[in-house]
Amino acid sequence: MLETLTPASFTQHLNSQFRIDLGEQGKLEVVLYAVELHEAHPGPRPQPFSAHFRGPHRAVLPQQIYRLEHDQMGVLEIFLVTIGPDSDGMRYEAVFN
Repeated sequence: MLETLTPASFTQHLNSQFRIDLGEQGKLEVVLYAVELHEAHPGPRPQPFSAHFRGPHRAVLPQQIYRLEHDQMGVLEIFLVTIGPDSDGMRYEAVFN
């Protein structure tokens, strides 16, 4: 399924909540706050992009594959990288290229 995702797959869900499954620790809610287009390059994805999420300051997740759940998109297993805090929370990035 990940190979079929496009920037539009995410932009239609900007400012909506996703739940990250942390196993026994429960779920962490994050909000999709931006979708960033990257320069096109030869490869399997015609339009590379990043999806940016923001969660609470208190949570700093190590980079790894996480199971994200969304009411409309369903379940996605994507690699998240912490990009650091801003005034609104901790930010995470998923790159699709």
